[in-house]
Amino acid sequence: MGLPTLWRRNPESTGRVAKIQHPLGSALAGPAQSHADDRALASVFVAYTASATFWLIFATAVGLLLAFKFGAPDFWAAKYLTFGRLRPIHTNDTFYGFASIALVGLAYYVAARSCGTSLYSTALAWAGLALFNIAAIAGTIALDLGYNWGDLEYREWPWPIRLIFLAALLVTGWNLIATVARRSADDIYLSNWYTIGGVLWTCIIAIVAVLPWYQYGLGQVAISGYYMHNAVGMWFTPLALGVFYYAIPKILSRPIYSYALGVLAFWTNLLFYPLLGAHHFLFSPLPWWLQTVAIVFSVAMLVPVWGGSANYLLTMRGHQHDMIHSYPLMFIFVGVIGYLVGSTQGTVEAFRSMQAIWHFSNFTVGHSHLTMYGFVSFAVWGGIYALLPLATGKSPGRLGIALHFWMALVGSFIYVISLSVGGTVQGMDWVDGKPFIQSVVDMQPYYVWRGVGGLLMFLSHVVFAWNVWRMTRGQAGNAASPILPPVGEVAA
Repeated sequence: MGLPTLWRRNPESTGRVAKIQHPLGSALAGPAQSHADDRALASVFVAYTASATFWLIFATAVGLLLAFKFGAPDFWAAKYLTFGRLRPIHTNDTFYGFASIALVGLAYYVAARSCGTSLYSTALAWAGLALFNIAAIAGTIALDLGYNWGDLEYREWPWPIRLIFLAALLVTGWNLIATVARRSADDIYLSNWYTIGGVLWTCIIAIVAVLPWYQYGLGQVAISGYYMHNAVGMWFTPLALGVFYYAIPKILSRPIYSYALGVLAFWTNLLFYPLLGAHHFLFSPLPWWLQTVAIVFSVAMLVPVWGGSANYLLTMRGHQHDMIHSYPLMFIFVGVIGYLVGSTQGTVEAFRSMQAIWHFSNFTVGHSHLTMYGFVSFAVWGGIYALLPLATGKSPGRLGIALHFWMALVGSFIYVISLSVGGTVQGMDWVDGKPFIQSVVDMQPYYVWRGVGGLLMFLSHVVFAWNVWRMTRGQAGNAASPILPPVGEVAA
């Protein structure tokens, strides 16, 4: 596949020379589009964003309650509010309610705009949204009633509910592929490589995770590692990176630094990531060779992580001053740094010497929030703040977007640092052979800071919901256009 002419200069430009348009106007005028198509696409984008925002508020409210239960275990200790029921509700609704729905909504918008065509089927998009929500609602009710598939992280939903989620994935994959197939140019832009690849791979992951074969004993352990890690690295990661590849050039009115580097990162991520799951079970009865392969491939993941991160940062080169005035760019920048630091940290954690200290400690909780929150959530927010105003013609308020950014950033920083430090202390207590209760006592102040950080994060989500309202149904705000004027070209 040759280098694409469609995207060599600017997203949504149909030639070699960029056409700078009004950022809040119709972003693309391909022959297959109409105002009705624009309105239909905007409606789908708005619906997915609004639905994801609801799940964000709900899931993180549950997470905030869980954070304070560490310091006060008897607080709201009713049967339906116990830690064992609320914790999987928090994780599954964050994963499959908020992040999945938000990223699919962004993927639909990016696919139609980058391909210069209308969405293949708005009916399929609405059907997919309904299926995602039915799965999340049914899963939440089942978990709170005590119907849990067991200690299988991120797939605690009973298997019939997970089949509904799989149906949502199949509908989404069909719609995205058909939309890209109708593109107005021969080339397929990088964003669509990542999003379609992520959806197709996750369909495979979901099928493997629900099949009954090998779902017992060590086979179940191996499949659990395969599923939990690939749910992050082959679902959320490629969709979030697809947002980066579209939103960064769009905001900056300049091409991505290197198309070839993006292709390298895509294929190496696909090559190395699927075998990482066993590094969650080092020192377990799983075959030693399988654990070692997972460690080796964890190190190899530095290739797509550093290569992709360099591509984004080099595209942003020369725009450091613009970040002061562009909160969408700031959100994306933090997301890129979260991807770089969190993924590199994951490689370090994969070594047996580090696992001996950090495994089963709160360090891993801090790490998971660094990646899912510092990377994926900031990527989602940056994409929404950059692209939703283009779809609706409405902007958030300057104060609202600033409050969201700073509360989310400071809150997540407090959260991740407190659990990283506390988890290290916790692990060292175990290595030193101290009584387990000593590690509980030593974690107490870090749990308090965890709650403080979580409170700031939750408040930022409430502000985000207000900003979404202003970008969709409410009165438009006074935030500047998310699109920055071009300041020059960067060689690919």
